[in-house]
Amino acid sequence: MSRCLFLILLLPLFWLSGCDTAADRTTIIQFWAMGQEGERVQALLPEFERRHPGLRVRVQSLPWSAAHEKLLTAYAGNALPDLFQLGNTWIPEFVALRAIAPLDEGLRTWPDPALTDYFPGILAANRLNGQTYALPWYVDTRLFFYRTDLLAAAGFTKPPATWDEWLRAMQTLKNLGGGERYAILLPINEWQLPVILALQYGATLLRDRDQYGDFQNPRFREAFVFYLGLFKQGLAPPVSNNQMANLYQEFANGAFAIYVSGPWNIGEFGRRLPATMQGQWNTAPLPTLPADALAPAGKNSSLNTEVGLSLAGGASLAISRTSPHQEAVWKLLNFLAEPEQQVRFYQFTGDLPARQSAWADPALTNNRYAQAFREQLRRVQATPPIPEWERIAQRIAYYAELAIRKQLSVDEALATLNQDVDRILEKRRWLIGQGMITP
Repeated sequence: MSRCLFLILLLPLFWLSGCDTAADRTTIIQFWAMGQEGERVQALLPEFERRHPGLRVRVQSLPWSAAHEKLLTAYAGNALPDLFQLGNTWIPEFVALRAIAPLDEGLRTWPDPALTDYFPGILAANRLNGQTYALPWYVDTRLFFYRTDLLAAAGFTKPPATWDEWLRAMQTLKNLGGGERYAILLPINEWQLPVILALQYGATLLRDRDQYGDFQNPRFREAFVFYLGLFKQGLAPPVSNNQMANLYQEFANGAFAIYVSGPWNIGEFGRRLPATMQGQWNTAPLPTLPADALAPAGKNSSLNTEVGLSLAGGASLAISRTSPHQEAVWKLLNFLAEPEQQVRFYQFTGDLPARQSAWADPALTNNRYAQAFREQLRRVQATPPIPEWERIAQRIAYYAELAIRKQLSVDEALATLNQDVDRILEKRRWLIGQGMITP
């Protein structure tokens, strides 16, 4: 009896031990993503977990407005997730913190064509000091959203391909519309277009290994004067985003015919414009600066092509340097990088794939608005790869607005911008001087 009782008491222990062993064999990958991406990516994960029965993924969705601060707080507390989403301009900051692991060793196991399948300008934004620290997850850039009917009324059967054509089209549109209408909407609290125009002109933005501002450089100045001229000539209204009550309604009303924006607005225009407007708008790559308009040193610049240069944007995925599950996280990163998964992610979110082969899918080839982005994404350039760029970009917008409102002259705005940027970069110069960072 005592022996039977002993065996009966022992059986639950065997059962519990078996359950613990199964649990121990499951690896949990913590994954942080932002906004709708954090919500929609979960639809992809059952397939990943089916392929890898011992792995499970827990996704935490962060609001974009709080994501940067939350990631920095997690880094300070040694609590970063295994895999996390980063805006492309955040990558240099997290590299400087030594928060993310380089990926080159794993990428060497990829087939040769795999990396070249990424849009080159976007992939370059993920590389610093010769190493790849993140992989593009989805991409964006800026280009034209325009009214096809209004451009046709102005005598343009296709969107302008050069700055000169662009200027002539806008002047004609302004004359057609009268005093209450404009040719283009360029919110004055955005820094992107002044920087895009400067990059097209061959400006470097920063100098001496990104230690000082270079905004008084003649190339930046010429582009800046062109940008300010759009407001001086009355082609663009001097308003910020929050001063435009409903830009979709104003676009439909013909208050402006051209808007420089990103791929998120494909869906917004489809949802918010009246049904009668849906055949009267399209997208187009940015116009290019003719080679003969450049300063002599820049006339042979590779920036002069049939498509004007724009910015390399989007979001990437990075692996925490301190993650205890490096091999498992690499498998998840590989899965999300597959062209098939990028197409599915596009279908869930509207986010454009970073892999060029994914664009062969009918979901994208049949979207006429997306095709201009594919063309533009082949001609993009990243902003300077330094942690301070976000602060610098805000100063560019600030001084551009002061110049638009004629509170500062062109030269005063650029001189003060240079001074501010030099102060922002003071710590960077000190760290370089101490040999603590390599520019």
